[in-house]
Amino acid sequence: MPAIVNPKSQIVNHSSRSYKPHPPMTLFSKIIAGEIPSYKIAEDDRFYAFLDVFPLRSGHVLVVPKVEVDNLFDLEEDYISGLLPFAQPIAKAIERAFSCNRCGISVIGLEVPHAHVHLVPINSSNDLNFNQPKPRASDEALQQVQQRILQELEQGHRS
Repeated sequence: MPAIVNPKSQIVNHSSRSYKPHPPMTLFSKIIAGEIPSYKIAEDDRFYAFLDVFPLRSGHVLVVPKVEVDNLFDLEEDYISGLLPFAQPIAKAIERAFSCNRCGISVIGLEVPHAHVHLVPINSSNDLNFNQPKPRASDEALQQVQQRILQELEQGHRS
């Protein structure tokens, strides 16, 4: 008997058996799973931080929960309360690694349907303007940025 697909529920019926297919993984889930390479900055059991390959500025890091939730404010409370403590040492390392006034933080969430925050070294509010062109950084530049941030993270843990 052919499979019957109900497009509203996305349940597929094979005779008397029903199952709900797994939703497609987001780009960020594929990065976290190692299916897509990334320039990892930090990771724990709940969060993954990596360089944006289309940075607003050199040092632009994405912090992503390891659960697929589209809207940041739909995350469970323990994820929301754990996000900034995870991001803080990364932000401080960015501030030390790059000539900037501070590390800015932004939640846009429109590019990828997976909650995330942007950590960007900034000197003015225009540095967080996501309407400006964001060319892809070279792999060599990304490797250098990664090493600068990782070095500062390591030194920050020693202080």
